[in-house]
Amino acid sequence: MPQGWKAEPQEQAFTLKLKGEEKTVYFQLYPPKEASDAFIKPEVKVNGQTYTKEIYVTGYDHIPAQTVLRESEARVVKIDLQRAGDKIGYIMGAGDQVPASLRQIGYEVTILEDRDITPEQLRQFDAVIMGVRAYNTVERLKFHQPKLMDYVQNGGTLIVQYNTNFELVIPMEELTPYPLKLSRDRVTVEESEVRFLQPEHQVLNYPNKITAKDFEGWVQERGLYFPNEWDSRYQAILSCNDPGETPKDGGLLVAKYGQGHFVYTGYSWFRELPSGVPGAFRLFANLIAVGREIK
Repeated sequence: MPQGWKAEPQEQAFTLKLKGEEKTVYFQLYPPKEASDAFIKPEVKVNGQTYTKEIYVTGYDHIPAQTVLRESEARVVKIDLQRAGDKIGYIMGAGDQVPASLRQIGYEVTILEDRDITPEQLRQFDAVIMGVRAYNTVERLKFHQPKLMDYVQNGGTLIVQYNTNFELVIPMEELTPYPLKLSRDRVTVEESEVRFLQPEHQVLNYPNKITAKDFEGWVQERGLYFPNEWDSRYQAILSCNDPGETPKDGGLLVAKYGQGHFVYTGYSWFRELPSGVPGAFRLFANLIAVGREIK
């Protein structure tokens, strides 16, 4: 374990009698008081020999199965994070692990089925979040979109994660309260510099003060399918780009709509949150809190 972390018990005895037999053992893990981002690695001792690797199999229809022997490890993160708001409604799209990630930092997340998307149900949530590609995959959203827009107008916060610009279940002009145009713009280099276009905006300051450090350790990419045109009532918060390309400013757009807030974001929260990226959690908590009064 990394320095400052503690496990109880420190070791567990086990026996296996048959080839292929599995055994589950449990440890209680305790983080340090301060923020920490590290990895824990299990060690298995059998007949005096120590094993630290896992077998990982990748299989797709179009390629032969690939078996990789790699070091077994799990990322553990103690985050310096503040929350404002607790109850989240989540409408699943193509499938992601964002709800589970938000529960890990203390949010009460309700997965909204078709029958749950009513004005009465929506108004109980501090924010409603659309899963990745929801407007590409959930046909019934064509009937629920007016209710979602009313929720925002009446004071709610709606966070829409990325959608592709083709095969939308509703016309693009109905997807957002003010016009924007989705594109194929993306930033694939995860270390690309992220610049603050609105450094004083609430989503960069409350309840967590966001700095360049919060964009360290991202995985696979910054984001994808960024809007490349939008109404002046949106505020573009961040800018980044791949080397040699023009700035992509549409990855995080925030607009006041009625009494509430609408957020469109193409940043890859569906990759960063399950991967335990501390800064992604801190900024996403700020998006959830955008409609809350600063205390």
